[in-house]
Amino acid sequence: MTATGLVSTSWLADRLGDPALRVVDGSWYLPTSGRDARSDYLAGHLPGAVFFDLDAISDRGSPLPHMLPPPGQFAEQVGALGIGDRNEVIVYDGSGANLSAARVWWMFRAFGQERVAVLDGGLPRWRAEGRPLESGEVSWPTARFTPRPVPAGVVRDLASVRGILGPQEAQIVDMRSAGRFAGTEPEPRPGLRGGHIPGSRNLPYTELVGADGTLLPPDALRRRIRAAGVDPGGPIIATCGSGVSACALIHALHLLGHRQVSLYDGAWAEWGSRDDTPVERGAG
Repeated sequence: MTATGLVSTSWLADRLGDPALRVVDGSWYLPTSGRDARSDYLAGHLPGAVFFDLDAISDRGSPLPHMLPPPGQFAEQVGALGIGDRNEVIVYDGSGANLSAARVWWMFRAFGQERVAVLDGGLPRWRAEGRPLESGEVSWPTARFTPRPVPAGVVRDLASVRGILGPQEAQIVDMRSAGRFAGTEPEPRPGLRGGHIPGSRNLPYTELVGADGTLLPPDALRRRIRAAGVDPGGPIIATCGSGVSACALIHALHLLGHRQVSLYDGAWAEWGSRDDTPVERGAG
């Protein structure tokens, strides 16, 4: 499992009940979606799954949404969920397009947990196959999670991104919808300008999965990434609206064997809210 970072529904179904396994519902939705991730979780989730609240497990000192928390806070909160050093972690979400599961996967890996994978197709595929669900809150005994320092280059800040505009050092790839990237579609958060970081490429996260919500096969993934004008083998900075869907690209590139990828965690929530950051509009 840890070599690939992706598991099938049948793989997981065969291992439910393994005491070392922790299944995590990492669902999160845009403010304008009309969906409440916790309510959906309580109504129906995979057996034994705990709910990972992206907004709660975030940097409490930042005004930006769900920024990566300090290591000690992350360790305390995931430990309270019953996830420790000896556990294998499988993350899914309910979007049908891998909106947020990869973000939770990325957070665990950032703090040194390598035994973590995304459930291919997530909750919608599990449901479509008629597999069991349960309702209500799941509670596991508190566990000890030992975080490692986040490696250099995993996270980019505003100054770092501002300093490398253009493709010279790294390609900036924006995973928002084409309309939000172009500035023709309203942002889901108030006070943000429309458009994108100058020189960035657009690759909506929804285009990395097939009609059934499972990740595209490797060759199709490479073709789709290259069709967006991105060299999958070169240094990449992934971004999006608030650092969530950008992780779908990081996850996909990880599966393809590419590691020169970092996340601009402040993303458009930070860049688009300022009056001192340049913005381009149009398809790019």
